[in-house]
Amino acid sequence: MKTLKIICGAVCLLLFATQVWSMSHWNEARGVYDDICYLRQAHLFQRFGLAGLDTDISHDDDGYLVRKLKEINFPLSDPPPCHTPMPAAKKLVIQYPPGTGFMLALFPEGHQVVPLFVSATTIMLGFALLAIFYASSAEATLLATGLGCLAIYIMINPVKASYSMAPTMVVCALAGFLTARLFAGAQREGRLSLTVLLGLLLGLSVNLRLANLFLAAGYCLFLLFAFLSSRKPVILLRGVGFGVALLVGMSPTLAANWINAGSPFATTYGGQDVAPPTLSLEIVWLYVADMQFVLLVLAAVSVGYFLRAGVDSGIRRVALIAAVNLAVNVAFFFTHTAITPYYTIPIAMLSLWSVTFAVLMGPAEAVDGSLVGQAASARP
Repeated sequence: MKTLKIICGAVCLLLFATQVWSMSHWNEARGVYDDICYLRQAHLFQRFGLAGLDTDISHDDDGYLVRKLKEINFPLSDPPPCHTPMPAAKKLVIQYPPGTGFMLALFPEGHQVVPLFVSATTIMLGFALLAIFYASSAEATLLATGLGCLAIYIMINPVKASYSMAPTMVVCALAGFLTARLFAGAQREGRLSLTVLLGLLLGLSVNLRLANLFLAAGYCLFLLFAFLSSRKPVILLRGVGFGVALLVGMSPTLAANWINAGSPFATTYGGQDVAPPTLSLEIVWLYVADMQFVLLVLAAVSVGYFLRAGVDSGIRRVALIAAVNLAVNVAFFFTHTAITPYYTIPIAMLSLWSVTFAVLMGPAEAVDGSLVGQAASARP
Protein backbone atom coordinates (compact mmCIF):
# COMPACT_ATOMS: atom_id res chain seq x y z
CA MET A 1 0.00 0.00 0.00
CA LYS A 2 2.77 2.44 0.90
CA THR A 3 4.54 1.83 -2.41
CA LEU A 4 1.30 2.24 -4.35
CA LYS A 5 0.54 5.52 -2.58
CA ILE A 6 4.03 6.84 -3.39
CA ILE A 7 3.60 5.91 -7.04
CA CYS A 8 0.15 7.50 -7.22
CA GLY A 9 1.40 10.63 -5.48
CA ALA A 10 4.27 10.84 -7.97
CA VAL A 11 1.79 10.58 -10.87
CA CYS A 12 -0.18 13.53 -9.47
CA LEU A 13 3.02 15.52 -8.98
CA LEU A 14 4.13 14.84 -12.55
CA LEU A 15 0.78 15.97 -13.94
CA PHE A 16 0.90 19.03 -11.70
CA ALA A 17 4.36 19.95 -13.01
CA THR A 18 3.22 19.74 -16.64
CA GLN A 19 0.18 21.90 -15.88
CA VAL A 20 2.25 24.57 -14.15
CA TRP A 21 4.75 24.56 -17.03
CA SER A 22 1.92 25.16 -19.48
CA MET A 23 0.39 27.90 -17.30
CA SER A 24 3.71 29.72 -17.04
CA HIS A 25 3.48 30.51 -20.77
CA TRP A 26 0.01 32.07 -20.64
CA ASN A 27 -0.67 35.58 -21.90
CA GLU A 28 -3.16 37.70 -19.96
CA ALA A 29 -4.24 39.56 -23.11
CA ARG A 30 -6.05 36.72 -24.86
CA GLY A 31 -8.95 38.79 -26.16
CA VAL A 32 -11.69 37.46 -23.89
CA TYR A 33 -14.16 40.11 -22.70
CA ASP A 34 -14.71 38.48 -19.31
CA ASP A 35 -10.97 38.59 -18.58
CA ILE A 36 -10.83 42.35 -19.09
CA CYS A 37 -13.69 42.96 -16.68
CA TYR A 38 -12.23 40.71 -13.98
CA LEU A 39 -8.88 42.46 -14.35
CA ARG A 40 -10.58 45.86 -14.22
CA GLN A 41 -12.28 44.87 -10.95
CA ALA A 42 -8.86 43.84 -9.61
CA HIS A 43 -7.42 47.18 -10.74
CA LEU A 44 -10.16 49.03 -8.87
CA PHE A 45 -9.41 47.11 -5.66
CA GLN A 46 -5.71 47.86 -6.00
CA ARG A 47 -6.41 51.58 -6.55
CA PHE A 48 -9.25 52.21 -4.09
CA GLY A 49 -9.27 49.30 -1.64
CA LEU A 50 -12.78 48.27 -0.58
CA ALA A 51 -14.13 51.31 -2.43
CA GLY A 52 -13.31 49.28 -5.54
CA LEU A 53 -16.69 47.60 -5.02
CA ASP A 54 -18.07 50.60 -6.91
CA THR A 55 -17.39 49.61 -10.53
CA ASP A 56 -19.02 52.59 -12.25
CA ILE A 57 -17.31 53.46 -15.54
CA SER A 58 -16.56 56.94 -14.16
CA HIS A 59 -13.83 55.38 -12.00
CA ASP A 60 -11.85 54.57 -15.15
CA ASP A 61 -10.30 58.03 -14.98
CA ASP A 62 -6.82 56.57 -15.45
CA GLY A 63 -7.78 54.93 -18.77
CA TYR A 64 -7.19 51.32 -17.62
CA LEU A 65 -10.26 49.90 -19.35
CA VAL A 66 -9.55 51.85 -22.54
CA ARG A 67 -6.00 50.45 -22.67
CA LYS A 68 -7.26 46.90 -22.17
CA LEU A 69 -9.86 47.29 -24.92
CA LYS A 70 -7.26 48.70 -27.29
CA GLU A 71 -5.09 45.61 -26.70
CA ILE A 72 -7.80 43.45 -28.27
CA ASN A 73 -8.78 46.01 -30.94
CA PHE A 74 -12.23 46.52 -29.45
CA PRO A 75 -14.02 49.47 -31.10
CA LEU A 76 -14.07 52.19 -28.43
CA SER A 77 -17.22 53.68 -29.96
CA ASP A 78 -19.17 50.59 -28.80
CA PRO A 79 -20.41 50.10 -25.21
CA PRO A 80 -17.74 48.33 -23.11
CA PRO A 81 -18.27 44.56 -22.82
CA CYS A 82 -19.44 42.91 -19.59
CA HIS A 83 -20.85 46.22 -18.32
CA THR A 84 -24.54 46.77 -17.60
CA PRO A 85 -26.37 50.11 -17.48
CA MET A 86 -28.11 50.74 -14.16
CA PRO A 87 -30.77 53.40 -14.88
CA ALA A 88 -31.89 53.68 -11.26
CA ALA A 89 -28.35 54.32 -10.03
CA LYS A 90 -27.34 56.15 -13.23
CA LYS A 91 -24.27 53.97 -13.60
CA LEU A 92 -22.55 51.66 -16.07
CA VAL A 93 -21.09 48.86 -13.97
CA ILE A 94 -19.28 45.52 -14.21
CA GLN A 95 -21.83 42.71 -14.19
CA TYR A 96 -19.75 40.19 -12.23
CA PRO A 97 -19.62 39.78 -8.44
CA PRO A 98 -16.44 41.13 -6.81
CA GLY A 99 -14.77 37.93 -5.60
CA THR A 100 -12.74 36.99 -8.66
CA GLY A 101 -11.44 40.55 -9.05
CA PHE A 102 -10.48 40.54 -5.37
CA MET A 103 -8.52 37.30 -5.80
CA LEU A 104 -6.69 38.70 -8.82
CA ALA A 105 -5.92 41.89 -6.88
CA LEU A 106 -3.79 39.85 -4.47
CA PHE A 107 -1.14 39.59 -7.20
CA PRO A 108 0.84 42.38 -8.92
CA GLU A 109 -0.76 43.98 -11.97
CA GLY A 110 0.36 42.37 -15.21
CA HIS A 111 1.20 39.10 -13.43
CA GLN A 112 -2.12 38.10 -11.91
CA VAL A 113 -3.66 35.26 -13.89
CA VAL A 114 -0.77 32.79 -13.87
CA PRO A 115 -0.19 33.09 -10.08
CA LEU A 116 -3.93 32.70 -9.46
CA PHE A 117 -4.17 29.50 -11.50
CA VAL A 118 -0.88 28.08 -10.22
CA SER A 119 -1.98 28.71 -6.63
CA ALA A 120 -5.36 27.07 -7.24
CA THR A 121 -3.73 24.09 -9.00
CA THR A 122 -1.28 23.70 -6.12
CA ILE A 123 -4.22 23.45 -3.74
CA MET A 124 -5.80 20.86 -6.06
CA LEU A 125 -2.59 18.85 -5.79
CA GLY A 126 -2.84 19.12 -2.01
CA PHE A 127 -6.38 17.71 -2.00
CA ALA A 128 -5.31 14.93 -4.37
CA LEU A 129 -2.50 13.93 -2.00
CA LEU A 130 -4.84 14.22 0.98
CA ALA A 131 -7.30 11.86 -0.69
CA ILE A 132 -4.50 9.36 -1.38
CA PHE A 133 -3.40 9.66 2.26
CA TYR A 134 -6.94 8.84 3.46
CA ALA A 135 -7.18 5.74 1.24
CA SER A 136 -7.09 2.48 3.18
CA SER A 137 -7.04 0.01 0.29
CA ALA A 138 -5.60 -0.32 -3.20
CA GLU A 139 -9.01 0.34 -4.75
CA ALA A 140 -9.49 3.46 -2.65
CA THR A 141 -6.00 4.67 -3.55
CA LEU A 142 -6.70 4.31 -7.25
CA LEU A 143 -10.06 6.07 -6.81
CA ALA A 144 -8.38 9.00 -5.04
CA THR A 145 -5.64 9.17 -7.67
CA GLY A 146 -8.13 9.17 -10.51
CA LEU A 147 -10.11 12.07 -9.04
CA GLY A 148 -6.94 13.94 -8.12
CA CYS A 149 -5.54 13.70 -11.65
CA LEU A 150 -8.88 14.73 -13.10
CA ALA A 151 -9.09 17.77 -10.81
CA ILE A 152 -5.53 18.84 -11.72
CA TYR A 153 -5.98 18.25 -15.44
CA ILE A 154 -9.16 20.28 -15.87
CA MET A 155 -7.49 23.34 -14.31
CA ILE A 156 -6.41 24.16 -17.87
CA ASN A 157 -9.23 22.71 -19.91
CA PRO A 158 -12.00 23.80 -19.44
CA VAL A 159 -11.32 25.79 -16.23
CA LYS A 160 -9.09 28.25 -18.07
CA ALA A 161 -12.19 29.51 -19.91
CA SER A 162 -13.01 31.78 -16.94
CA TYR A 163 -10.82 33.33 -14.25
CA SER A 164 -13.67 32.75 -11.79
CA MET A 165 -13.35 29.00 -12.16
CA ALA A 166 -9.89 28.57 -10.64
CA PRO A 167 -10.88 29.67 -7.11
CA THR A 168 -14.26 27.97 -7.56
CA MET A 169 -12.48 24.63 -8.04
CA VAL A 170 -10.72 25.18 -4.71
CA VAL A 171 -14.06 25.85 -3.05
CA CYS A 172 -15.53 22.65 -4.52
CA ALA A 173 -12.67 20.51 -3.23
CA LEU A 174 -12.75 22.03 0.26
CA ALA A 175 -16.57 21.90 0.39
CA GLY A 176 -16.47 18.26 -0.68
CA PHE A 177 -14.03 17.49 2.14
CA LEU A 178 -16.15 19.34 4.71
CA THR A 179 -19.31 17.65 3.42
CA ALA A 180 -17.77 14.23 4.02
CA ARG A 181 -16.53 15.22 7.48
CA LEU A 182 -19.92 16.65 8.43
CA PHE A 183 -22.38 14.11 7.02
CA ALA A 184 -20.32 10.93 6.73
CA GLY A 185 -18.15 11.28 9.83
CA ALA A 186 -18.95 9.33 12.97
CA GLN A 187 -18.12 12.21 15.35
CA ARG A 188 -20.98 14.12 16.96
CA GLU A 189 -18.89 16.96 18.38
CA GLY A 190 -18.29 19.98 16.22
CA ARG A 191 -21.16 19.36 13.82
CA LEU A 192 -22.58 22.84 14.33
CA SER A 193 -19.21 24.48 13.69
CA LEU A 194 -18.66 22.35 10.58
CA THR A 195 -22.15 23.25 9.34
CA VAL A 196 -21.47 26.96 9.82
CA LEU A 197 -18.06 26.66 8.16
CA LEU A 198 -19.56 24.85 5.15
CA GLY A 199 -22.31 27.47 4.84
CA LEU A 200 -19.76 30.29 5.02
CA LEU A 201 -17.58 28.66 2.36
CA LEU A 202 -20.48 28.17 -0.05
CA GLY A 203 -21.57 31.75 0.62
CA LEU A 204 -18.08 33.01 -0.21
CA SER A 205 -18.20 31.07 -3.48
CA VAL A 206 -21.14 33.23 -4.60
CA ASN A 207 -18.72 36.17 -4.70
CA LEU A 208 -16.82 34.32 -7.42
CA ARG A 209 -19.81 33.36 -9.57
CA LEU A 210 -23.45 34.11 -8.79
CA ALA A 211 -24.44 30.68 -10.11
CA ASN A 212 -22.42 29.13 -7.26
CA LEU A 213 -25.42 29.93 -5.07
CA PHE A 214 -27.01 26.77 -6.47
CA LEU A 215 -24.16 24.71 -4.99
CA ALA A 216 -25.86 25.20 -1.62
CA ALA A 217 -29.27 23.95 -2.80
CA GLY A 218 -28.79 20.31 -1.80
CA TYR A 219 -27.61 21.23 1.69
CA CYS A 220 -30.50 23.63 2.28
CA LEU A 221 -33.08 21.06 1.20
CA PHE A 222 -31.44 18.26 3.21
CA LEU A 223 -31.33 20.33 6.42
CA LEU A 224 -34.91 21.47 5.86
CA PHE A 225 -36.28 17.96 5.42
CA ALA A 226 -34.12 16.66 8.27
CA PHE A 227 -35.77 19.18 10.60
CA LEU A 228 -39.29 18.56 9.29
CA SER A 229 -38.88 14.81 9.81
CA SER A 230 -37.27 14.99 13.26
CA ARG A 231 -38.45 18.33 14.72
CA LYS A 232 -35.26 18.37 16.82
CA PRO A 233 -34.05 21.82 17.97
CA VAL A 234 -30.43 20.83 17.26
CA ILE A 235 -31.27 20.24 13.58
CA LEU A 236 -33.05 23.59 13.45
CA LEU A 237 -29.99 25.26 14.99
CA ARG A 238 -27.73 23.70 12.38
CA GLY A 239 -30.05 24.80 9.57
CA VAL A 240 -30.23 28.36 10.87
CA GLY A 241 -26.46 28.41 11.36
CA PHE A 242 -25.93 27.21 7.79
CA GLY A 243 -28.32 29.83 6.39
CA VAL A 244 -26.86 32.72 8.37
CA ALA A 245 -23.30 31.71 7.45
CA LEU A 246 -24.33 31.43 3.79
CA LEU A 247 -25.73 34.97 3.91
CA VAL A 248 -22.64 36.32 5.68
CA GLY A 249 -20.38 34.68 3.13
CA MET A 250 -22.12 36.32 0.20
CA SER A 251 -22.31 39.74 1.89
CA PRO A 252 -19.59 41.27 -0.36
CA THR A 253 -21.80 40.58 -3.38
CA LEU A 254 -24.85 41.99 -1.61
CA ALA A 255 -22.83 45.11 -0.77
CA ALA A 256 -21.62 45.39 -4.37
CA ASN A 257 -25.20 45.07 -5.63
CA TRP A 258 -26.31 47.80 -3.25
CA ILE A 259 -23.55 50.13 -4.43
CA ASN A 260 -23.83 49.39 -8.15
CA ALA A 261 -27.49 48.49 -8.66
CA GLY A 262 -29.18 50.36 -5.82
CA SER A 263 -30.30 47.29 -3.82
CA PRO A 264 -28.60 44.22 -2.27
CA PHE A 265 -31.00 41.98 -4.17
CA ALA A 266 -30.90 43.80 -7.52
CA THR A 267 -28.74 42.10 -10.14
CA THR A 268 -25.98 43.77 -12.13
CA TYR A 269 -26.50 41.26 -14.94
CA GLY A 270 -28.53 41.82 -18.08
CA GLY A 271 -29.45 40.25 -21.41
CA GLN A 272 -29.44 36.45 -21.63
CA ASP A 273 -28.28 36.08 -18.04
CA VAL A 274 -31.61 37.35 -16.69
CA ALA A 275 -33.85 35.69 -19.27
CA PRO A 276 -36.61 33.47 -17.80
CA PRO A 277 -36.02 29.69 -17.76
CA THR A 278 -36.61 28.03 -21.11
CA LEU A 279 -36.96 24.30 -21.66
CA SER A 280 -35.32 23.64 -25.02
CA LEU A 281 -33.93 20.46 -26.52
CA GLU A 282 -31.40 22.61 -28.36
CA ILE A 283 -29.94 23.84 -25.06
CA VAL A 284 -29.88 20.32 -23.64
CA TRP A 285 -28.12 19.02 -26.73
CA LEU A 286 -25.44 21.72 -26.51
CA TYR A 287 -24.60 20.44 -23.03
CA VAL A 288 -24.71 16.80 -24.12
CA ALA A 289 -22.25 17.52 -26.93
CA ASP A 290 -19.84 19.32 -24.59
CA MET A 291 -16.99 17.92 -22.47
CA GLN A 292 -18.65 19.05 -19.25
CA PHE A 293 -21.42 16.52 -19.87
CA VAL A 294 -18.85 13.74 -19.41
CA LEU A 295 -18.09 15.07 -15.94
CA LEU A 296 -21.80 15.34 -15.18
CA VAL A 297 -22.36 11.73 -16.18
CA LEU A 298 -19.34 10.61 -14.13
CA ALA A 299 -20.68 12.49 -11.11
CA ALA A 300 -24.22 11.14 -11.58
CA VAL A 301 -23.01 7.54 -11.94
CA SER A 302 -20.77 7.82 -8.87
CA VAL A 303 -23.51 9.39 -6.77
CA GLY A 304 -26.11 6.90 -8.00
CA TYR A 305 -23.88 3.91 -7.30
CA PHE A 306 -23.13 4.84 -3.68
CA LEU A 307 -26.71 5.94 -3.13
CA ARG A 308 -27.91 2.44 -4.05
CA ALA A 309 -25.01 0.42 -2.67
CA GLY A 310 -26.02 1.01 0.93
CA VAL A 311 -22.54 0.27 2.29
CA ASP A 312 -22.64 2.93 4.98
CA SER A 313 -25.36 5.34 6.11
CA GLY A 314 -22.92 8.27 6.11
CA ILE A 315 -21.90 7.64 2.51
CA ARG A 316 -25.54 7.31 1.49
CA ARG A 317 -26.29 10.61 3.24
CA VAL A 318 -23.56 12.41 1.31
CA ALA A 319 -24.66 10.75 -1.93
CA LEU A 320 -28.25 11.88 -1.30
CA ILE A 321 -27.17 15.51 -0.80
CA ALA A 322 -25.04 15.32 -3.95
CA ALA A 323 -27.93 13.83 -5.92
CA VAL A 324 -30.29 16.65 -4.91
CA ASN A 325 -27.59 19.19 -5.67
CA LEU A 326 -26.99 17.69 -9.10
CA ALA A 327 -30.70 17.67 -9.91
CA VAL A 328 -31.22 21.32 -8.92
CA ASN A 329 -28.14 22.55 -10.79
CA VAL A 330 -28.86 20.56 -13.93
CA ALA A 331 -32.45 21.82 -13.93
CA PHE A 332 -31.22 25.41 -13.69
CA PHE A 333 -28.46 25.29 -16.29
CA PHE A 334 -30.35 23.14 -18.79
CA THR A 335 -33.11 25.77 -18.83
CA HIS A 336 -30.73 28.75 -18.86
CA THR A 337 -30.35 30.32 -22.29
CA ALA A 338 -26.71 31.37 -21.74
CA ILE A 339 -24.27 28.47 -22.16
CA THR A 340 -20.52 28.16 -21.58
CA PRO A 341 -18.09 25.19 -21.52
CA TYR A 342 -17.78 25.38 -17.73
CA TYR A 343 -21.21 26.15 -16.22
CA THR A 344 -21.81 22.66 -14.79
CA ILE A 345 -18.19 21.88 -13.88
CA PRO A 346 -18.50 23.16 -10.25
CA ILE A 347 -21.46 20.96 -9.33
CA ALA A 348 -19.88 17.93 -11.00
CA MET A 349 -16.59 18.40 -9.11
CA LEU A 350 -18.32 19.20 -5.80
CA SER A 351 -20.31 15.98 -6.14
CA LEU A 352 -17.24 13.90 -7.01
CA TRP A 353 -15.14 15.34 -4.18
CA SER A 354 -17.98 14.88 -1.66
CA VAL A 355 -18.68 11.25 -2.51
CA THR A 356 -15.00 10.33 -2.85
CA PHE A 357 -14.01 11.80 0.52
CA ALA A 358 -17.08 10.19 2.12
CA VAL A 359 -15.95 6.81 0.79
CA LEU A 360 -12.34 7.37 1.85
CA MET A 361 -13.38 8.41 5.36
CA GLY A 362 -15.90 5.59 5.64
CA PRO A 363 -15.32 1.89 6.33
CA ALA A 364 -12.62 0.18 4.28
CA GLU A 365 -15.17 -2.00 2.54
CA ALA A 366 -16.99 1.04 1.15
CA VAL A 367 -15.10 0.94 -2.14
CA ASP A 368 -15.14 -2.73 -2.95
CA GLY A 369 -17.14 -4.33 -0.14
CA SER A 370 -20.48 -3.61 -1.75
CA LEU A 371 -19.39 -5.40 -4.90
CA VAL A 372 -18.25 -8.38 -2.86
CA GLY A 373 -21.54 -8.37 -0.99
CA GLN A 374 -23.54 -8.27 -4.19
CA ALA A 375 -21.54 -11.12 -5.65
CA ALA A 376 -22.01 -13.20 -2.51
CA SER A 377 -25.74 -12.63 -2.45
CA ALA A 378 -25.96 -13.75 -6.09
CA ARG A 379 -24.46 -17.19 -5.33
CA PRO A 380 -26.89 -20.12 -5.24
